[in-house]
Amino acid sequence: MAGFRCDFKTNQQRLCTLLVCSTFLALAACSFASKAPATAGVGLNPHLPAPNQSIIPTVNIAPAKGWPTGASPLAAAGLTVTAFARDLDHPRWIYVLPNGDVLVAETNSPAKPDAAKSIKGWITGLVMKRAGAGVASANRITLLRDSNGDGVADVRSVLLAGLNSPFGMALVGNSLYVANSDAVLKFPYTSGDLNIASVGIKLVDLPAGSINYHWTKNIIANADGTKLYVTVGSNSNVAENGMEAEENRAAIWELDIKTGAHRTFASGLRNPNGLAWEPETNQLWTVVNER
Repeated sequence: MAGFRCDFKTNQQRLCTLLVCSTFLALAACSFASKAPATAGVGLNPHLPAPNQSIIPTVNIAPAKGWPTGASPLAAAGLTVTAFARDLDHPRWIYVLPNGDVLVAETNSPAKPDAAKSIKGWITGLVMKRAGAGVASANRITLLRDSNGDGVADVRSVLLAGLNSPFGMALVGNSLYVANSDAVLKFPYTSGDLNIASVGIKLVDLPAGSINYHWTKNIIANADGTKLYVTVGSNSNVAENGMEAEENRAAIWELDIKTGAHRTFASGLRNPNGLAWEPETNQLWTVVNER
């Protein structure tokens, strides 16, 4: 399916394609449903159902929706949930600075010209649009500050603009590191800054290209601030774009902050995103979007 091109030459062809894709999405949504309880996939020995082979893949789309007026998520007894900030442009990741300022990566997928040429890529775009991800990337990091401690940000400022699908952030000393979809950049930072006008220094290029299937790159620093660990997701679901497209991907890189030299720290990870240090063992943990 990935080898076919989508050339819409006539209105009739457009209509036919839309009908086919609408049918595809409708069938995909109900092609297979797991009957296992949610608890079956949790714990040290999860019991997962065997892979289900089907011509039409199962796609369950969950459109992003805001809170209804006057409503908020339920919380445990004695706790409340308050909207810290609203009307952000496709926020994807947050990072809390030592002074309490909250950084938000307002970002979305970079252009993927090669992926969009196939029928599969076009259908993927429709699915993403239905889920609320069919918007252009704001390509910025916004700073939110709660200056009076009431749980709501009363200061909002664009800390960094003109980025390239930014995602991960990490502060090491007086340097703020940002993981774009194609590179790790270093910016000077002073506590309390509302805007950084300096041009970032590129520390290292990251695998990207015209497909860049899993484009989100995350970062975390080690305890002494000498290394960054960078997530680089795979360039496909099941290597359907060829193994050449997977070079240096599906991995976590270990990056020397001073030199930019890097090595593969962990591999075989389809799409790692979240990163954290386990406080007792000091081992690196990650959340991987696998099966």
